[in-house]
Amino acid sequence: MKQYHDMLMLILRDGFKRKDRTGTGTIGVFGHQAKFDLRDGFPLITTKKMHLKSIIYELLWFLRGDTNTKWLHENGAVRIWDEWADENGDLGRVYGAQWRDWRGPNGEHIDQIKDVMERIRTKPDDRRLIVTAWQPAELDKMALPPCHCFFQFSTQELPAGNRRLHLQMYQRSCDTFLGVPFNIAGYALLLQMVAVTLNMEPGVFTHTYGDLHLYMNHLEQVDEQLSRELRPLPRMNIRRRDSIFDYEYEDFELVDYNPWPAIKAPVSV
Repeated sequence: MKQYHDMLMLILRDGFKRKDRTGTGTIGVFGHQAKFDLRDGFPLITTKKMHLKSIIYELLWFLRGDTNTKWLHENGAVRIWDEWADENGDLGRVYGAQWRDWRGPNGEHIDQIKDVMERIRTKPDDRRLIVTAWQPAELDKMALPPCHCFFQFSTQELPAGNRRLHLQMYQRSCDTFLGVPFNIAGYALLLQMVAVTLNMEPGVFTHTYGDLHLYMNHLEQVDEQLSRELRPLPRMNIRRRDSIFDYEYEDFELVDYNPWPAIKAPVSV
């Protein structure tokens, strides 16, 4: 994951200080891109241990169309959403709602994930294989507007007649120490899941960043992480399902993950 370490060093070298919504303060750059070829291994950083269970369950939660933290709690998964949920665990019209139940101005309900899966299957050369979570008309109904707000698939025909699937995601706001490693792994996992489901080869995940920043209270942790030597990437094995909506946590097996210990840092809300 040299690409990730390069991002940290870019921010430390070229970043400018900014005030932010949380009051913590950041240092960052605007506009960057990194590519992760899944043939090189699954892009889960090795210079600090990542909680893979939370990454998997959050993605399954999005794909369920769920917007309440109850299911995450029941499965002992990611807790970060608690910071924004109301007393009943509700988050409003966040990712799951937009992915699975986009509401149009004329009252139509659009399942974007179902639609994009069908279009990849039937029109693999289409340039409109897009899912968006940025719904301007519903931003005031979201506990937190989407950070990773837009993604697009593309397929590549191979000499043998099969196809390689690629994915690009645009992220408007990027907490580089805590959030970005989670986002890289989550979308790489989505790419691999869709490829496996459609009998395609997983290709390259391209991560495009808007405001790429480090919080000022994460800088010591970043120095510690950069002092650690990179280790080989693990592999992700996924059991094939007929539908992207049928996957369960037990369908995923991470192999040969040998990370350095976790590094704790506060979340700015």
